[in-house]
Amino acid sequence: MNNSTPLRIFLTRGLIAIAWAATFAAVTKSLTTSVTILAGALLVTYPLIDAVATLVDARSQSGSARRFLLANTVSSAVAAIALGIAATRSATAVIAVFGIWASVSGAAQLVVVLRRRAQLGLQVPLLLANGLSIIGGLAYLIAAAAGQPRLNMLAIYAATGGIEFVIQAYLLTRRRRRLTTTPAPVMTTA
Repeated sequence: MNNSTPLRIFLTRGLIAIAWAATFAAVTKSLTTSVTILAGALLVTYPLIDAVATLVDARSQSGSARRFLLANTVSSAVAAIALGIAATRSATAVIAVFGIWASVSGAAQLVVVLRRRAQLGLQVPLLLANGLSIIGGLAYLIAAAAGQPRLNMLAIYAATGGIEFVIQAYLLTRRRRRLTTTPAPVMTTA
């Protein structure tokens, strides 16, 4: 696999997530119980961004990492549809659907990160991002069950994930430079 592929995916995905979060925060700053058409459109777009990025990533993988990425692509596409439907109902429905998707997606991506350690290193930012995705998803389900939906929580989720993807891209760049500038060990014979 070309190591520049994940780097480009992580950087692009991170920057798009940060931009999405800023836009979503501006659109939903005062929404609590209803979802506007623009907010609904943005809600559908977010998992579609994830689906496309994950599909591009899957194309460069093989084995179980590829299978988990493809399963996550399907999960994200289903989430986009479900969020579109939930947006016509209430903010509570949106938070519940988003919570389910965040947990499922985070778990799938966590497995991928763990499977690619030899290839890409430990990827601490992505371990954190996916662990937080699982925890955040569960927190969203609790908030929905308690009837306390706050759509702006989703902007925080996206911004945090975006920042972690950008950091991971930076770390991959640093790792690549270190690997290409490290001199090969000299073998001596006695």
